[in-house]
Amino acid sequence: MEERKILIVEDERKIADTLKFGLEEKGYYVEIAYDGTIGYRLFKSHNYNLIILDINLPGINGFELCKMMRKENPNIPIIMVTSLLTIDDKIEGYDSGADDYIVKPFEFRELLLKIRVLLKRTMFQNLPTGNILTADDLEMNMESKEVKRNGIKINLTAKEFQLLEFLLRNKNKVVSRADLAMNVWDIDFERNTNVIDVYINYLRNKVDKKFDHKLIQTQVGMGYILKEN
Repeated sequence: MEERKILIVEDERKIADTLKFGLEEKGYYVEIAYDGTIGYRLFKSHNYNLIILDINLPGINGFELCKMMRKENPNIPIIMVTSLLTIDDKIEGYDSGADDYIVKPFEFRELLLKIRVLLKRTMFQNLPTGNILTADDLEMNMESKEVKRNGIKINLTAKEFQLLEFLLRNKNKVVSRADLAMNVWDIDFERNTNVIDVYINYLRNKVDKKFDHKLIQTQVGMGYILKEN
């Protein structure tokens, strides 16, 4: 499951390279365009999950590029990163189709927060809805908060319930540890933590241990998948 591919369109190479390094440290896949024309070409030829866009760009300026991107993809999150800080500039940015606006200089943590919020919003827009979530003989009732497998009730903690809900809403898709950290724990993924693996094991013991077909499967080097027969 790939929900973390970002395009940075920024002509100041030091800023762009620093952002790329920082975001890749947090588990994102990042590509850079140093002018608007190249940015639009990359946007047209790749599937990105989020755009970080400067305004004062050579080739095509950020306002025009934002309009072009928004016309091609009405739903992709776009964050404008710029030194222009007047209200008129912000209004023009939002009118061009930006979802959020951040003024240089800024704290990297602030940008991470905006990215996380926007990616979570777009991710859940595409997930199935409904009061009953199912996978084979597993059933989760979102109203009563009851979970059953083959008619047998399973008692889960609040965090185990959230984790299983996310896996069910993304059933048959691989979800990475970074996806789980962002959407279940609402934190940035730290590579040296094992909290996600611990909770996956808790869930397996309750959901899979007594049944022949194991729903929660590991994809080595990629993450986990709740897989139906």
